[in-house]
Amino acid sequence: MRTDEEHKQHAPHSIRCFIVTVSDTRTDETDTSGRAIAALLEAAGHHVAGRVVVKDEAVVVRTTVERQLASGEVDVIISTGGTGIASRDATFEAIDSLLEKRLPGFGELFRMLSYEQIGSSAIMSRAIAGISARHIVVALPGSEAAVRLAMEKLLLPELGHLVQQARK
Repeated sequence: MRTDEEHKQHAPHSIRCFIVTVSDTRTDETDTSGRAIAALLEAAGHHVAGRVVVKDEAVVVRTTVERQLASGEVDVIISTGGTGIASRDATFEAIDSLLEKRLPGFGELFRMLSYEQIGSSAIMSRAIAGISARHIVVALPGSEAAVRLAMEKLLLPELGHLVQQARK
């Protein structure tokens, strides 16, 4: 058996997650990306500890994530929105400033998979993932299609394994 398969066998199967939607225009009612993340997590047997919609301002995003890191109630924080290159897009900077270890392969693979679906526009995504205070923190684009792609192809297959390794 491969080492990664052994690790996955011992990884937790139900992960506590918090979802942060970063948007100046979305509300709880119109947050299709946050809802998609929650539905996919729950369908995979994970626990959604909470969801919030916050303004696309670096200090607000950072404070929201820091609060969850300190809460002791979650293992993973997944944000959606604010990862583009527009002047208001501040999620990347907020999340990146909190990471102790970055997982560059996450962003690279996401952009590769995204390229297969949307072409060269994929270069504008600044999706990022890493570890902060022994938690997994992920920043996804705001598009529901992008969220589903990242969750189905990258995060859900590795979520337990990521948490297991972050706790070491």
